[in-house]
Amino acid sequence: MGAVTLGLLGSHLGVAQAAGEPDTGMDTSLTMGVPPTDALADDASLEPGETDEDPDAAPSEEELVLGADSTVKEREVAPEIAEDGEHVGLAAGQRAACDKQVEDVAGTPWAQFAACGSSLEPAIELSTDERAALSQLETAVDTSAAEAAVLADIPDAGQAGSQDTTQDGAEEAASTAPADESAAAAEAAKRTPWKEPKWCIDAGVDSTWYIERLRGCGIWRSGLNVIDVRTGRTVGGITYIVIGYSFSARDSKTWAYQVKLLETKRWGRGVNGTKVSGSASCIGKCKVVNKSFPSQTISKTSESYGQFFIDTTINTAASKQRGTGRSVAKWTFTNSQWAAPSEPTKLATVDVRCDNALPGAPRQVGCVNVAAVPVISYSLTGPWPEVAEHIKDAQATGLPGKYGTTDYLTRLTDRKKITENREKACPSSLQRPPGKSCDEYAFASTWQGAKYGSGKFSRRMVDAGQNTDAGKALKGFYTYSRVLEGDRFLVWIR
Repeated sequence: MGAVTLGLLGSHLGVAQAAGEPDTGMDTSLTMGVPPTDALADDASLEPGETDEDPDAAPSEEELVLGADSTVKEREVAPEIAEDGEHVGLAAGQRAACDKQVEDVAGTPWAQFAACGSSLEPAIELSTDERAALSQLETAVDTSAAEAAVLADIPDAGQAGSQDTTQDGAEEAASTAPADESAAAAEAAKRTPWKEPKWCIDAGVDSTWYIERLRGCGIWRSGLNVIDVRTGRTVGGITYIVIGYSFSARDSKTWAYQVKLLETKRWGRGVNGTKVSGSASCIGKCKVVNKSFPSQTISKTSESYGQFFIDTTINTAASKQRGTGRSVAKWTFTNSQWAAPSEPTKLATVDVRCDNALPGAPRQVGCVNVAAVPVISYSLTGPWPEVAEHIKDAQATGLPGKYGTTDYLTRLTDRKKITENREKACPSSLQRPPGKSCDEYAFASTWQGAKYGSGKFSRRMVDAGQNTDAGKALKGFYTYSRVLEGDRFLVWIR
Protein backbone atom coordinates (compact mmCIF):
# COMPACT_ATOMS: atom_id res chain seq x y z
CA MET A 1 0.00 0.00 0.00
CA GLY A 2 1.26 3.47 -0.71
CA ALA A 3 2.12 5.59 2.25
CA VAL A 4 -0.89 7.68 3.08
CA THR A 5 -1.32 10.61 5.36
CA LEU A 6 -4.74 9.76 6.56
CA GLY A 7 -7.21 12.44 5.87
CA LEU A 8 -10.85 12.31 5.47
CA LEU A 9 -13.42 11.84 3.08
CA GLY A 10 -16.59 12.37 4.66
CA SER A 11 -18.97 14.98 3.71
CA HIS A 12 -21.62 15.84 6.19
CA LEU A 13 -22.53 12.58 7.82
CA GLY A 14 -25.60 12.62 9.88
CA VAL A 15 -26.09 11.19 13.27
CA ALA A 16 -28.47 11.92 16.03
CA GLN A 17 -31.38 9.73 16.82
CA ALA A 18 -34.44 10.85 14.93
CA ALA A 19 -37.71 10.74 16.74
CA GLY A 20 -39.36 7.38 16.59
CA GLU A 21 -36.26 5.58 15.19
CA PRO A 22 -34.79 2.52 16.91
CA ASP A 23 -31.75 3.00 19.10
CA THR A 24 -28.77 1.04 17.80
CA GLY A 25 -26.90 1.50 21.04
CA MET A 26 -24.23 3.63 19.30
CA ASP A 27 -26.02 6.99 19.05
CA THR A 28 -26.44 6.16 15.40
CA SER A 29 -29.53 6.11 13.27
CA LEU A 30 -29.76 3.66 10.41
CA THR A 31 -33.03 4.54 8.78
CA MET A 32 -35.09 3.96 5.67
CA GLY A 33 -35.26 7.70 5.34
CA VAL A 34 -38.48 8.49 7.19
CA PRO A 35 -38.18 12.15 8.26
CA PRO A 36 -38.60 13.05 11.91
CA THR A 37 -41.95 14.27 13.13
CA ASP A 38 -40.68 17.80 13.70
CA ALA A 39 -41.40 20.10 10.79
CA LEU A 40 -38.46 21.27 8.73
CA ALA A 41 -37.71 24.97 8.94
CA ASP A 42 -38.26 26.79 5.66
CA ASP A 43 -34.98 28.69 5.86
CA ALA A 44 -33.00 26.43 8.13
CA SER A 45 -29.56 27.71 9.00
CA LEU A 46 -26.69 25.24 9.12
CA GLU A 47 -24.97 24.37 12.34
CA PRO A 48 -21.18 24.69 12.66
CA GLY A 49 -19.53 21.82 10.84
CA GLU A 50 -22.35 21.43 8.32
CA THR A 51 -20.96 23.34 5.37
CA ASP A 52 -23.37 24.17 2.59
CA GLU A 53 -21.30 22.44 -0.06
CA ASP A 54 -21.12 24.13 -3.44
CA PRO A 55 -19.52 21.70 -5.91
CA ASP A 56 -18.87 24.54 -8.36
CA ALA A 57 -16.77 26.51 -5.88
CA ALA A 58 -13.03 26.17 -6.39
CA PRO A 59 -11.35 24.15 -3.62
CA SER A 60 -9.04 26.01 -1.27
CA GLU A 61 -5.37 25.16 -0.93
CA GLU A 62 -6.16 23.55 2.43
CA GLU A 63 -8.84 21.37 0.85
CA LEU A 64 -6.48 20.26 -1.91
CA VAL A 65 -3.78 19.33 0.57
CA LEU A 66 -6.25 17.39 2.73
CA GLY A 67 -7.61 15.66 -0.35
CA ALA A 68 -4.18 14.68 -1.63
CA ASP A 69 -3.16 13.37 1.77
CA SER A 70 -6.37 11.35 2.00
CA THR A 71 -6.00 9.66 -1.37
CA VAL A 72 -4.86 6.05 -1.25
CA LYS A 73 -2.27 5.33 -3.92
CA GLU A 74 -3.29 1.73 -4.28
CA ARG A 75 -2.60 -0.26 -7.44
CA GLU A 76 -5.23 -2.41 -9.09
CA VAL A 77 -5.23 -4.74 -12.06
CA ALA A 78 -6.47 -3.00 -15.18
CA PRO A 79 -9.13 -4.63 -17.33
CA GLU A 80 -7.82 -6.15 -20.53
CA ILE A 81 -8.21 -4.27 -23.80
CA ALA A 82 -7.97 -5.42 -27.40
CA GLU A 83 -4.43 -4.12 -27.92
CA ASP A 84 -3.00 -5.54 -24.69
CA GLY A 85 0.18 -7.33 -25.68
CA GLU A 86 -1.02 -7.65 -29.25
CA HIS A 87 1.59 -9.19 -31.49
CA VAL A 88 0.90 -8.51 -35.14
CA GLY A 89 0.34 -11.75 -37.02
CA LEU A 90 1.20 -13.98 -34.07
CA ALA A 91 -1.71 -13.37 -31.71
CA ALA A 92 -2.85 -16.53 -29.93
CA GLY A 93 0.29 -18.35 -31.08
CA GLN A 94 -0.44 -18.15 -34.79
CA ARG A 95 2.62 -18.28 -37.07
CA ALA A 96 0.91 -17.19 -40.27
CA ALA A 97 2.72 -13.85 -40.58
CA CYS A 98 6.09 -15.37 -39.81
CA ASP A 99 5.63 -18.20 -42.32
CA LYS A 100 4.52 -15.70 -44.96
CA GLN A 101 7.58 -13.52 -44.36
CA VAL A 102 9.94 -16.48 -44.66
CA GLU A 103 8.19 -17.52 -47.87
CA ASP A 104 8.41 -14.00 -49.32
CA VAL A 105 12.16 -13.64 -48.78
CA ALA A 106 13.11 -17.23 -49.61
CA GLY A 107 13.47 -16.31 -53.27
CA THR A 108 15.80 -13.39 -52.62
CA PRO A 109 19.25 -14.47 -53.92
CA TRP A 110 21.26 -13.15 -50.98
CA ALA A 111 18.70 -13.85 -48.27
CA GLN A 112 19.77 -16.16 -45.49
CA PHE A 113 17.81 -15.14 -42.42
CA ALA A 114 14.38 -13.78 -41.55
CA ALA A 115 13.23 -12.69 -38.11
CA CYS A 116 9.93 -13.30 -36.37
CA GLY A 117 8.77 -12.25 -32.93
CA SER A 118 7.03 -14.38 -30.36
CA SER A 119 3.86 -13.37 -28.57
CA LEU A 120 3.99 -11.27 -25.43
CA GLU A 121 3.49 -13.83 -22.71
CA PRO A 122 3.13 -13.91 -18.92
CA ALA A 123 5.73 -15.61 -16.78
CA ILE A 124 4.59 -18.12 -14.19
CA GLU A 125 7.98 -17.80 -12.59
CA LEU A 126 10.80 -15.40 -13.35
CA SER A 127 13.83 -16.95 -14.96
CA THR A 128 17.31 -16.32 -13.58
CA ASP A 129 18.04 -14.08 -16.57
CA GLU A 130 14.86 -12.05 -16.03
CA ARG A 131 15.65 -11.59 -12.35
CA ALA A 132 19.13 -10.40 -13.26
CA ALA A 133 17.78 -7.89 -15.80
CA LEU A 134 15.21 -6.46 -13.39
CA SER A 135 17.69 -6.28 -10.52
CA GLN A 136 19.85 -3.88 -12.53
CA LEU A 137 17.07 -1.32 -12.89
CA GLU A 138 17.18 1.79 -10.76
CA THR A 139 13.58 2.30 -9.72
CA ALA A 140 11.84 4.97 -7.68
CA VAL A 141 9.56 4.46 -4.69
CA ASP A 142 7.71 7.71 -5.43
CA THR A 143 7.83 8.94 -9.03
CA SER A 144 5.50 11.92 -8.56
CA ALA A 145 8.11 14.68 -8.63
CA ALA A 146 9.92 13.24 -11.65
CA GLU A 147 6.66 12.79 -13.55
CA ALA A 148 5.62 16.37 -12.84
CA ALA A 149 8.98 17.59 -14.12
CA VAL A 150 8.67 15.55 -17.31
CA LEU A 151 5.19 16.88 -18.08
CA ALA A 152 6.30 20.42 -17.28
CA ASP A 153 9.15 20.19 -19.77
CA ILE A 154 7.59 18.42 -22.75
CA PRO A 155 9.87 18.46 -25.80
CA ASP A 156 8.83 20.78 -28.59
CA ALA A 157 6.37 18.89 -30.80
CA GLY A 158 8.09 20.34 -33.85
CA GLN A 159 11.54 18.96 -33.14
CA ALA A 160 13.21 16.22 -35.12
CA GLY A 161 11.66 12.84 -34.60
CA SER A 162 8.33 14.32 -33.54
CA GLN A 163 5.22 14.42 -35.68
CA ASP A 164 1.49 14.44 -35.16
CA THR A 165 -0.53 11.34 -35.84
CA THR A 166 -4.10 11.17 -36.97
CA GLN A 167 -6.63 10.37 -34.28
CA ASP A 168 -9.68 8.13 -33.80
CA GLY A 169 -8.00 4.82 -34.48
CA ALA A 170 -5.61 5.72 -37.28
CA GLU A 171 -2.22 3.99 -37.23
CA GLU A 172 0.91 4.79 -39.13
CA ALA A 173 3.22 2.27 -40.73
CA ALA A 174 5.90 0.74 -38.53
CA SER A 175 9.02 2.85 -38.40
CA THR A 176 12.40 1.62 -39.56
CA ALA A 177 15.86 2.61 -38.45
CA PRO A 178 16.85 6.17 -39.46
CA ALA A 179 19.06 6.34 -42.53
CA ASP A 180 21.43 8.70 -40.76
CA GLU A 181 22.86 6.54 -37.96
CA SER A 182 24.88 9.43 -36.56
CA ALA A 183 21.69 11.52 -36.20
CA ALA A 184 20.00 8.62 -34.44
CA ALA A 185 22.95 8.26 -32.09
CA ALA A 186 22.86 12.00 -31.34
CA GLU A 187 19.14 11.83 -30.55
CA ALA A 188 19.65 8.80 -28.30
CA ALA A 189 22.43 10.61 -26.42
CA LYS A 190 20.06 13.43 -25.46
CA ARG A 191 17.49 11.10 -23.96
CA THR A 192 17.15 9.73 -20.47
CA PRO A 193 14.89 6.81 -19.55
CA TRP A 194 12.23 7.49 -16.94
CA LYS A 195 12.40 5.46 -13.74
CA GLU A 196 9.45 3.16 -13.26
CA PRO A 197 7.82 2.91 -9.80
CA LYS A 198 9.37 0.31 -7.54
CA TRP A 199 6.01 -1.42 -7.16
CA CYS A 200 6.02 -2.11 -10.89
CA ILE A 201 9.30 -4.00 -10.82
CA ASP A 202 8.29 -5.80 -7.63
CA ALA A 203 5.14 -7.11 -9.38
CA GLY A 204 7.29 -9.04 -11.84
CA VAL A 205 6.49 -10.29 -15.31
CA ASP A 206 2.81 -11.13 -15.60
CA SER A 207 1.67 -9.28 -18.75
CA THR A 208 -0.74 -7.10 -16.80
CA TRP A 209 -1.15 -3.37 -16.45
CA TYR A 210 -1.32 -2.23 -12.83
CA ILE A 211 -2.91 1.18 -12.54
CA GLU A 212 -3.41 4.04 -10.15
CA ARG A 213 -5.46 7.11 -10.97
CA LEU A 214 -2.45 8.89 -12.50
CA ARG A 215 -0.04 6.13 -13.54
CA GLY A 216 0.17 2.63 -14.92
CA CYS A 217 2.95 0.09 -15.24
CA GLY A 218 3.41 -3.54 -16.23
CA ILE A 219 6.00 -6.03 -17.47
CA TRP A 220 5.72 -8.46 -20.37
CA ARG A 221 7.95 -11.26 -21.69
CA SER A 222 8.69 -11.61 -25.38
CA GLY A 223 11.24 -12.90 -27.84
CA LEU A 224 12.65 -12.83 -31.34
CA ASN A 225 13.44 -15.88 -33.46
CA VAL A 226 15.87 -15.96 -36.38
CA ILE A 227 14.83 -18.33 -39.18
CA ASP A 228 17.10 -19.82 -41.83
CA VAL A 229 15.00 -19.15 -44.93
CA ARG A 230 16.56 -22.06 -46.84
CA THR A 231 15.64 -24.70 -44.28
CA GLY A 232 12.83 -23.01 -42.37
CA ARG A 233 14.56 -23.87 -39.09
CA THR A 234 15.02 -21.53 -36.13
CA VAL A 235 18.75 -20.97 -35.76
CA GLY A 236 18.97 -18.16 -33.20
CA GLY A 237 16.99 -15.91 -30.95
CA ILE A 238 16.75 -13.15 -28.36
CA THR A 239 14.46 -13.13 -25.34
CA TYR A 240 13.59 -9.84 -23.66
CA ILE A 241 11.17 -8.22 -21.26
CA VAL A 242 9.06 -5.16 -22.01
CA ILE A 243 8.24 -2.59 -19.33
CA GLY A 244 5.30 -0.36 -20.14
CA TYR A 245 4.96 2.81 -18.05
CA SER A 246 2.53 5.70 -18.44
CA PHE A 247 1.64 8.71 -16.31
CA SER A 248 -0.65 11.73 -16.46
CA ALA A 249 -1.49 14.75 -14.33
CA ARG A 250 -4.69 16.09 -12.85
CA ASP A 251 -3.98 19.51 -14.39
CA SER A 252 -2.39 18.77 -17.75
CA LYS A 253 -3.80 17.96 -21.20
CA THR A 254 -0.74 15.82 -21.96
CA TRP A 255 0.23 12.38 -20.73
CA ALA A 256 3.37 10.31 -21.23
CA TYR A 257 4.13 6.73 -22.24
CA GLN A 258 7.39 4.79 -22.22
CA VAL A 259 8.24 1.27 -23.36
CA LYS A 260 11.57 -0.20 -22.33
CA LEU A 261 13.09 -3.39 -23.74
CA LEU A 262 15.64 -5.35 -21.69
CA GLU A 263 17.42 -8.30 -23.22
CA THR A 264 17.55 -11.35 -20.98
CA LYS A 265 19.16 -13.98 -23.22
CA ARG A 266 20.42 -14.59 -26.76
CA TRP A 267 21.61 -17.66 -28.60
CA GLY A 268 22.57 -19.00 -32.04
CA ARG A 269 23.18 -17.30 -35.37
CA GLY A 270 21.91 -14.11 -36.95
CA VAL A 271 21.42 -12.16 -33.71
CA ASN A 272 24.59 -10.11 -33.24
CA GLY A 273 24.08 -6.48 -34.23
CA THR A 274 20.30 -6.54 -33.81
CA LYS A 275 18.70 -3.12 -33.35
CA VAL A 276 15.24 -1.98 -32.37
CA SER A 277 13.29 1.16 -33.24
CA GLY A 278 9.67 2.14 -32.98
CA SER A 279 6.87 4.64 -33.01
CA ALA A 280 3.42 5.19 -31.53
CA SER A 281 -0.12 6.06 -32.54
CA CYS A 282 -3.26 6.90 -30.63
CA ILE A 283 -6.77 5.47 -30.56
CA GLY A 284 -9.68 7.67 -29.49
CA LYS A 285 -9.70 11.30 -28.43
CA CYS A 286 -5.94 11.81 -28.49
CA LYS A 287 -2.94 12.39 -30.72
CA VAL A 288 0.78 11.73 -30.35
CA VAL A 289 2.55 15.10 -30.30
CA ASN A 290 6.07 13.91 -29.59
CA LYS A 291 7.66 10.54 -30.20
CA SER A 292 11.20 9.33 -29.70
CA PHE A 293 12.17 5.72 -30.35
CA PRO A 294 15.34 5.88 -32.48
CA SER A 295 17.29 2.85 -33.63
CA GLN A 296 19.15 1.33 -30.66
CA THR A 297 21.19 -1.80 -30.20
CA ILE A 298 19.47 -4.27 -27.94
CA SER A 299 21.80 -5.97 -25.48
CA LYS A 300 22.11 -7.05 -21.87
CA THR A 301 24.15 -3.96 -21.05
CA SER A 302 21.79 -1.30 -22.38
CA GLU A 303 18.19 -0.14 -22.03
CA SER A 304 16.43 0.27 -25.36
CA TYR A 305 13.37 2.44 -25.00
CA GLY A 306 10.83 4.69 -26.65
CA GLN A 307 9.11 7.72 -25.14
CA PHE A 308 5.90 9.37 -26.30
CA PHE A 309 3.78 12.38 -25.35
CA ILE A 310 0.07 12.32 -26.05
CA ASP A 311 -2.40 15.22 -26.07
CA THR A 312 -6.14 14.97 -25.65
CA THR A 313 -8.20 16.14 -28.62
CA ILE A 314 -11.37 17.00 -26.71
CA ASN A 315 -12.78 20.42 -27.53
CA THR A 316 -11.31 22.45 -24.69
CA ALA A 317 -13.03 25.59 -26.00
CA ALA A 318 -16.34 24.10 -24.90
CA SER A 319 -17.26 23.37 -21.31
CA LYS A 320 -17.73 20.03 -19.58
CA GLN A 321 -15.95 17.97 -22.23
CA ARG A 322 -14.46 14.53 -21.69
CA GLY A 323 -12.96 11.86 -23.89
CA THR A 324 -10.81 8.74 -23.63
CA GLY A 325 -7.88 7.48 -25.62
CA ARG A 326 -5.00 5.06 -25.45
CA SER A 327 -1.61 5.13 -27.06
CA VAL A 328 -0.22 2.13 -28.94
CA ALA A 329 3.56 1.72 -28.99
CA LYS A 330 5.11 -0.54 -31.60
CA TRP A 331 8.60 -1.60 -32.41
CA THR A 332 10.49 -3.61 -35.03
CA PHE A 333 13.88 -5.29 -35.04
CA THR A 334 16.45 -4.94 -37.83
CA ASN A 335 19.75 -6.63 -38.60
CA SER A 336 22.05 -6.40 -41.62
CA GLN A 337 21.99 -10.21 -41.83
CA TRP A 338 18.22 -10.33 -42.29
CA ALA A 339 16.32 -9.99 -45.54
CA ALA A 340 13.75 -7.69 -43.90
CA PRO A 341 12.82 -6.18 -40.53
CA SER A 342 10.70 -8.20 -38.15
CA GLU A 343 6.96 -7.71 -38.05
CA PRO A 344 6.03 -5.00 -35.50
CA THR A 345 5.03 -5.80 -31.94
CA LYS A 346 2.47 -3.60 -30.17
CA LEU A 347 1.60 -2.69 -26.62
CA ALA A 348 -1.21 -0.26 -25.76
CA THR A 349 -1.78 1.73 -22.61
CA VAL A 350 -5.02 1.50 -20.67
CA ASP A 351 -7.78 4.03 -21.42
CA VAL A 352 -6.86 7.53 -20.29
CA ARG A 353 -9.73 9.98 -19.80
CA CYS A 354 -9.07 13.68 -20.22
CA ASP A 355 -11.68 16.29 -19.36
CA ASN A 356 -12.45 19.88 -18.46
CA ALA A 357 -15.61 18.87 -16.58
CA LEU A 358 -14.40 18.98 -12.98
CA PRO A 359 -16.67 21.09 -10.73
CA GLY A 360 -14.75 23.91 -9.10
CA ALA A 361 -12.09 23.89 -11.82
CA PRO A 362 -13.78 25.24 -14.97
CA ARG A 363 -11.71 24.91 -18.13
CA GLN A 364 -8.88 23.13 -16.34
CA VAL A 365 -7.92 20.04 -18.34
CA GLY A 366 -6.60 16.94 -16.61
CA CYS A 367 -6.17 13.26 -17.42
CA VAL A 368 -6.61 10.08 -15.35
CA ASN A 369 -6.76 6.31 -15.82
CA VAL A 370 -10.52 6.06 -15.90
CA ALA A 371 -10.60 2.37 -14.89
CA ALA A 372 -8.71 3.06 -11.66
CA VAL A 373 -11.29 3.51 -8.89
CA PRO A 374 -10.04 6.22 -6.50
CA VAL A 375 -10.02 5.48 -2.78
CA ILE A 376 -10.14 7.96 0.06
CA SER A 377 -8.85 6.87 3.44
CA TYR A 378 -9.80 7.88 6.93
CA SER A 379 -8.14 6.76 10.15
CA LEU A 380 -9.78 5.72 13.39
CA THR A 381 -6.72 7.16 15.13
CA GLY A 382 -6.37 10.19 12.83
CA PRO A 383 -7.56 13.77 13.19
CA TRP A 384 -11.27 12.95 12.69
CA PRO A 385 -11.90 9.74 14.64
CA GLU A 386 -15.58 10.41 15.30
CA VAL A 387 -16.36 10.70 11.60
CA ALA A 388 -14.24 7.62 10.83
CA GLU A 389 -16.01 5.60 13.50
CA HIS A 390 -19.37 6.61 12.10
CA ILE A 391 -18.45 5.60 8.55
CA LYS A 392 -17.07 2.28 9.78
CA ASP A 393 -20.28 1.51 11.67
CA ALA A 394 -22.45 2.64 8.75
CA GLN A 395 -20.57 0.45 6.29
CA ALA A 396 -20.90 -2.49 8.68
CA THR A 397 -24.68 -2.26 8.31
CA GLY A 398 -24.33 -2.84 4.56
CA LEU A 399 -24.25 0.73 3.31
CA PRO A 400 -22.14 1.10 0.14
CA GLY A 401 -18.63 2.42 -0.42
CA LYS A 402 -16.55 0.02 1.67
CA TYR A 403 -12.99 -0.47 0.45
CA GLY A 404 -12.38 -3.96 -0.88
CA THR A 405 -15.88 -4.27 -2.35
CA THR A 406 -17.44 -3.36 -5.69
CA ASP A 407 -20.38 -1.68 -3.96
CA TYR A 408 -19.22 1.76 -5.04
CA LEU A 409 -20.26 5.26 -4.19
CA THR A 410 -20.82 7.51 -7.22
CA ARG A 411 -20.34 11.23 -7.16
CA LEU A 412 -23.30 13.61 -7.38
CA THR A 413 -22.57 17.20 -8.44
CA ASP A 414 -26.05 18.77 -8.67
CA ARG A 415 -26.15 21.27 -5.81
CA LYS A 416 -29.93 21.06 -5.39
CA LYS A 417 -29.87 17.27 -5.13
CA ILE A 418 -26.96 17.38 -2.68
CA THR A 419 -28.99 19.72 -0.48
CA GLU A 420 -31.98 17.39 -0.70
CA ASN A 421 -29.83 14.44 0.36
CA ARG A 422 -28.54 16.40 3.33
CA GLU A 423 -31.92 17.76 4.41
CA LYS A 424 -33.46 14.32 4.39
CA ALA A 425 -30.69 12.83 6.54
CA CYS A 426 -29.95 15.81 8.76
CA PRO A 427 -32.94 18.17 8.82
CA SER A 428 -32.57 21.38 10.76
CA SER A 429 -35.31 20.22 13.14
CA LEU A 430 -32.93 17.69 14.67
CA GLN A 431 -31.44 18.99 17.90
CA ARG A 432 -27.64 19.30 17.90
CA PRO A 433 -25.83 18.99 21.22
CA PRO A 434 -23.34 21.79 21.93
CA GLY A 435 -20.17 21.42 19.83
CA LYS A 436 -21.72 18.70 17.68
CA SER A 437 -23.03 18.59 14.12
CA CYS A 438 -25.00 16.08 12.09
CA ASP A 439 -22.92 13.70 10.01
CA GLU A 440 -24.57 11.50 7.37
CA TYR A 441 -23.52 8.45 5.40
CA ALA A 442 -23.67 7.78 2.49
CA PHE A 443 -22.33 11.24 1.70
CA ALA A 444 -24.78 13.85 0.49
CA SER A 445 -22.53 14.43 -2.52
CA THR A 446 -23.20 10.90 -3.82
CA TRP A 447 -26.09 9.25 -5.65
CA GLN A 448 -26.29 6.86 -2.68
CA GLY A 449 -27.25 9.69 -0.32
CA ALA A 450 -30.39 9.74 1.80
CA LYS A 451 -32.73 11.21 -0.82
CA TYR A 452 -31.47 9.58 -4.01
CA GLY A 453 -30.07 6.29 -2.74
CA SER A 454 -31.75 3.09 -1.63
CA GLY A 455 -33.61 4.83 1.16
CA LYS A 456 -31.20 3.57 3.81
CA PHE A 457 -28.75 5.95 5.41
CA SER A 458 -26.98 6.61 8.69
CA ARG A 459 -26.59 9.77 10.75
CA ARG A 460 -24.75 10.56 13.94
CA MET A 461 -23.86 13.63 15.95
CA VAL A 462 -20.10 14.13 15.80
CA ASP A 463 -17.61 16.81 16.76
CA ALA A 464 -18.42 19.83 14.59
CA GLY A 465 -14.79 20.70 13.87
CA GLN A 466 -14.02 17.14 12.77
CA ASN A 467 -17.05 17.15 10.50
CA THR A 468 -16.02 20.42 8.87
CA ASP A 469 -12.47 19.25 8.16
CA ALA A 470 -13.76 15.88 6.96
CA GLY A 471 -15.89 17.70 4.39
CA LYS A 472 -12.90 19.74 3.27
CA ALA A 473 -10.89 16.59 2.72
CA LEU A 474 -13.66 15.01 0.66
CA LYS A 475 -13.89 18.07 -1.57
CA GLY A 476 -10.11 18.08 -2.01
CA PHE A 477 -10.17 14.37 -2.82
CA TYR A 478 -12.72 14.91 -5.56
CA THR A 479 -10.50 17.54 -7.14
CA TYR A 480 -7.18 15.77 -6.65
CA SER A 481 -8.44 12.53 -8.21
CA ARG A 482 -10.67 14.26 -10.79
CA VAL A 483 -13.81 12.50 -9.59
CA LEU A 484 -16.49 13.67 -12.01
CA GLU A 485 -20.26 13.33 -11.97
CA GLY A 486 -21.11 9.61 -11.86
CA ASP A 487 -17.52 8.50 -11.16
CA ARG A 488 -17.11 5.61 -8.74
CA PHE A 489 -15.02 5.71 -5.56
CA LEU A 490 -14.53 3.83 -2.29
CA VAL A 491 -13.87 4.73 1.34
CA TRP A 492 -11.19 2.95 3.38
CA ILE A 493 -11.45 3.21 7.17
CA ARG A 494 -8.08 2.33 8.69
